[in-house]
Amino acid sequence: MAFTPVAAQDFSKGLTAYQAGDYATAIQEWTPLAEAGYAVAQYNLGIMYANGQGVPQDYAEAVKWYRLAADLGDAYAQNNLGVKYEYGQGVLQDNIMAHMWYNIASANGHGKAAEWRDERAGLMAAAAIEKAQAMARVCMSSGYQNCGY
Repeated sequence: MAFTPVAAQDFSKGLTAYQAGDYATAIQEWTPLAEAGYAVAQYNLGIMYANGQGVPQDYAEAVKWYRLAADLGDAYAQNNLGVKYEYGQGVLQDNIMAHMWYNIASANGHGKAAEWRDERAGLMAAAAIEKAQAMARVCMSSGYQNCGY
């Protein structure tokens, strides 16, 4: 989705509402943008579902929105997928997948993802780390289409 002036206005209206605690308006403004492929709106909906802000808390729904944004290269969504895999929220707990997403987020500029990747690595066998690294390379080289097992 091109970031048109109308989309920018809708996103800003949603952000203002979110910051004011008006989660219903934020969801109303961001959902059409997220459905149209706007990564920041997708990421923000993921946050709202993860935290139960204006919607029932639903980790699986949060993962869905994070994954859509991650597929568009959003480093924060990629990092949050790492968190979800680390803790098994909305997905099965999986250190290899957590490491992979943290590694990708770090490569895309997320400041803390490398630290969290390295924490995961401290809990993993060398073969599992190598698998996670290989999966991260495949994921990135496929334009985020082949990410995982």
